[in-house]
Amino acid sequence: MLESVVSRSDNRRYEDSSDLCGPESSIRLAPMRRTGIFVALPAFVSALLVSSVAAATTYQVGPTRTNKNLGAIANSLKAGDVVEVDGNATYPAVTFEKSGTSASKITIRGIKVGGKRPIISGGTNTIEASGDHYVFEGLEITGGSFRCFFHHADDITIRDSVVHDCPKQGILGADNDSGSMLLEYTEVYACGGGDKDHQVYMATDEVAHPGSVFRMQFCYVHDANGGNSVKSRAERNEIYYNWIEGALYHELELIGPDPAGGVDASLKREDSDVVGNVLKKTSNFFFARVGGDGTGESKGRYRFMNNTFIGAGASSTAFRVFDGIDSVEMHDNVFWWSGGTFNLMRTAEASWVAGEQVSGIDNWIRTGSAAVPAGWTGTLTGTDPLFVNAAANDFTPKANSPLVDKGTTTTASPAGHAFPSPLAKPLFHPPRRTLMAPGTAEPRPEVGVIDIGAFEYGTGPFDAGVPDSGSPEPDGGSSGSDGGMDPDGGSSPLADGGSSSGGSSGSSGTGSSGGSSGSSGSSGGGSSNGGVGPVAPESGGGGDDSSSSGCGVGGHAGGGGGALLVVAAWLLARRRARAN
Repeated sequence: MLESVVSRSDNRRYEDSSDLCGPESSIRLAPMRRTGIFVALPAFVSALLVSSVAAATTYQVGPTRTNKNLGAIANSLKAGDVVEVDGNATYPAVTFEKSGTSASKITIRGIKVGGKRPIISGGTNTIEASGDHYVFEGLEITGGSFRCFFHHADDITIRDSVVHDCPKQGILGADNDSGSMLLEYTEVYACGGGDKDHQVYMATDEVAHPGSVFRMQFCYVHDANGGNSVKSRAERNEIYYNWIEGALYHELELIGPDPAGGVDASLKREDSDVVGNVLKKTSNFFFARVGGDGTGESKGRYRFMNNTFIGAGASSTAFRVFDGIDSVEMHDNVFWWSGGTFNLMRTAEASWVAGEQVSGIDNWIRTGSAAVPAGWTGTLTGTDPLFVNAAANDFTPKANSPLVDKGTTTTASPAGHAFPSPLAKPLFHPPRRTLMAPGTAEPRPEVGVIDIGAFEYGTGPFDAGVPDSGSPEPDGGSSGSDGGMDPDGGSSPLADGGSSSGGSSGSSGTGSSGGSSGSSGSSGGGSSNGGVGPVAPESGGGGDDSSSSGCGVGGHAGGGGGALLVVAAWLLARRRARAN
């Protein structure tokens, strides 16, 4: 009954429009007394309308705007707000502490001017996200003396952005307070340094945000100043459809929480699903380290499927299994470099949870490659995978390639060590060594049996479905220690600088514009296992894609509330008519 709704409004705070959508909110005028209905209802509806408008403001920031920098409005932001930042201008570092909601995120959106993004530059942390539920898109982020993007919040999206020239960490998540992160359609380069700082470094707080996921998709990470290209201590990693190249050390390092960050490394198992990527070495080092780094160990399960590994030296080794680990499975991957053979796996430093658990189906390796796992079956060998143009970095197979129609989508984990909620098959190609605009990912065609590697030969229909990977809430990373980064595989850890959780935003700096592509809507929904929404590419130009549901109290600037205005006007007219 509406009377009960009105009376409860005196002592109950409505969090969103869903609170008004139960059976009690149906409007039945006949049985009700005039007193209360016609007095309380218009005021109640008016309050809702005011609340709806107040909850969704669009701010404009720029050299010619009232708000000259992001700091001017950061502490005024509320759920559903959108901040449009004019491009072709440079802005100082900023911290975002206010939170949106999962249904009404706060969006910080760069608007290109003259084809150039807004540049956020300088400070200790160029952008610090400590409030939850944000989308950052269309930005150029550079020059942070410690971190260019510092993530210690939950449900953070970075898309359609360029992060570069960060002398220490490019994008870093904290050991504590961090939840899920979606990183997509983003270019990262010229970040990191030495053996302690990395281009992308993630982790998750498994106490504050259990079930969190770091998903990275459709990204181009290249030309590191030092460290690893991508390092993560997250509870779950989903590394889908990326081009990752040019680390000083590992292209991927997927390990466990850092005890130096005050995290109980034994609390959860950290798993990683790595599908449809190009991993290209420009130095003579390992491609990927899994398990641990001399500090936190994952004791986790790892799955590599339909990836293309391109080596750079005679001692190139694909997998470095280190410290506590449960299992590794590899299917439909191609391992190649123009100069000779590969070493496939080093396990000297591994500490298996229940004995060595390695499986793999239909991988292609160069004849004579060493350290091939005994658990692999259906392995193909040859001298040339026949890429379209390897010298020009086109690793699509030719029509007569030994990779064509030789893969499988019927994969198997080691017995008793099933990988949870895997991506069943690759649905897209990775970017071709470039930054892609949101929504422009190239669907992987379905032409006969699936090909080995990250690219499919030919044209044809494609699977428009999305994987069952849910809506993970990424958890920031830490900078723990980077044990044993020496190329000979030694186990002595090299210090990685301790916990990443400290630090604050600082002053402004300068940067240069660059990058391309437009903006898009935010990712969708969640599943029971956490996940960062569907892996399908976002359609461009939409901003935050999450709209209110139920009774129609919208969360967007300029939207929602129209139907309530009509109802309010009708009720007022009816009141006057009955009063006469």
